[in-house]
Amino acid sequence: MAFATARSVCLDGAVGHLIDVQADVSPGAVGTTLVGRADPALNEARDRCRMAIINSDLRWPATKRITVLLSPADLLKRGTHFDLAICVAVLAADAVVPRGSLEQTAFIGEVSLDGRLRCVAGVLPMVLAAAARGVTRVFVPEPCAQEASMVPGMTVLGMRSLAQVAAELAGEEVPEAPPVAPMSGTRLLSWRGDERLEEVDFADLHGLRETKYAVEVAAAGGHHVLLSGPKGSGKTSIAERIPTIIPELAPEESLELTAIHSLCGALDAGQGMVLRAPFRAPHHDASKASLIGGGSGQVRPGEISRAHGGVLFLDEFPLFRSDVIDALRQPMESGDVTIARHGEAAVLPARGMVVLACNPCPCGDYRPSVGRNKCSCREVVRRDYQARVKGPVTDRIDITRHVEPPMPHERSDRFDVLETSAEIRARVEVARRLQAVRYADCSWRLNGQAPGPALRERWPLPPAAQRLLDDAVFAGRLTSRGAVRVHRLAMTIADLAAVRAGVNVRPGAVEVETALRLRAGDPLLARQVAPAVVGTVEEVAG
Repeated sequence: MAFATARSVCLDGAVGHLIDVQADVSPGAVGTTLVGRADPALNEARDRCRMAIINSDLRWPATKRITVLLSPADLLKRGTHFDLAICVAVLAADAVVPRGSLEQTAFIGEVSLDGRLRCVAGVLPMVLAAAARGVTRVFVPEPCAQEASMVPGMTVLGMRSLAQVAAELAGEEVPEAPPVAPMSGTRLLSWRGDERLEEVDFADLHGLRETKYAVEVAAAGGHHVLLSGPKGSGKTSIAERIPTIIPELAPEESLELTAIHSLCGALDAGQGMVLRAPFRAPHHDASKASLIGGGSGQVRPGEISRAHGGVLFLDEFPLFRSDVIDALRQPMESGDVTIARHGEAAVLPARGMVVLACNPCPCGDYRPSVGRNKCSCREVVRRDYQARVKGPVTDRIDITRHVEPPMPHERSDRFDVLETSAEIRARVEVARRLQAVRYADCSWRLNGQAPGPALRERWPLPPAAQRLLDDAVFAGRLTSRGAVRVHRLAMTIADLAAVRAGVNVRPGAVEVETALRLRAGDPLLARQVAPAVVGTVEEVAG
């Protein structure tokens, strides 16, 4: 029987489907037919694979009819990474390589006309999907081997050419081949972009104690933040320092984020796992597709997915287009992005902190105090500008802070406690570990991701605290969604209070009152922002 099956993977957003690439070589009208809903780039694989096999000095069944089926046939397949699986399936069907060597093996890679392999994007999520379906061995282009090796328990063979793959499958000596070039999307230029953020620290900022405490709470619980204030007040400086107080990503978060970077083609060869929380700051002229995800052909993750586990900073938020602002509603609420098109839908993760920053008016000089107000904007212009920062999107914001520039005496205050990012990060890390213990059997990791029904059922507030929350809802100061977010904030405030005091603290009326102040942007009490020592998880839980 001149029939063989190789396996590859089809990506649908961040979801991978194992594809059986079935080849039949039999008598009939000479030709090559590719069926199974292949896109135009994949249809061209017939010619690429034929020339790659011939130029690799392997046998091409030129006098037979070749039929290649990509199964399941109702699933749309895109991309050139099926080339290697098609070549291997044809070679196995023609008995060039043994069919038994294809068991529990996947093949990922593009082939060129001379038989050399080329890198493709999305290798990590493909290998993850293959491993979930029982595949234990995978052939990939050599530069992608390290990326594929991030999947536990997977045997990865990095190859340079189709001839090497055929020799390995046949148990023969592997021939020499020139090295495979990395992806063309590899970073070719270097500048002080991300590296610049490694040089900043919260100790650089004088004053702003309430705002520093607010972003500490946000980092500890994964809450969204809105920073408003006149130009030069320090909004951008604060936002850029938030990644410095976020601990290293958990192994599962790191794997998810690395898979997203792989989908984008932004994972450099030899880079390894992404361990640090990302910081993405797109310009306010960014399109909806670039921010949320999309693109022609295969769906690519947007900036909000590339900030998964980290910070998405949207500076000058009112200047973003209305469709972009409206598109933020779903990911800010659910933690993922669903991009639906005709006949398909892609779901991408987006569980990161969204930090918005805005001026009080277009010129940025407005201040409530008459003596300090230098705004030149007309009242109607200022109202229209501020209206863009209200509504459904801001209802999904957990913390609102109005940032004022430090006073002259604050810059030279010898008694001002300037905590470093490392000191704040130590508290955030312990608070996150407390949440990891609390939510060990749940599908979420942080307080900011916990659903309202689960909070009310498993971690209810005491009666006095619940009354405070209900009164705010009945008075119209909070929506039902806002009440859930205040509950989450109270949980995080209690976790940080436990870390600061070194003893277990349950959320009560004090924590709910602080959460309401953070939510509404009201001033905090001095005792709520006082620095303290850090306890361990064992001390707090004990």
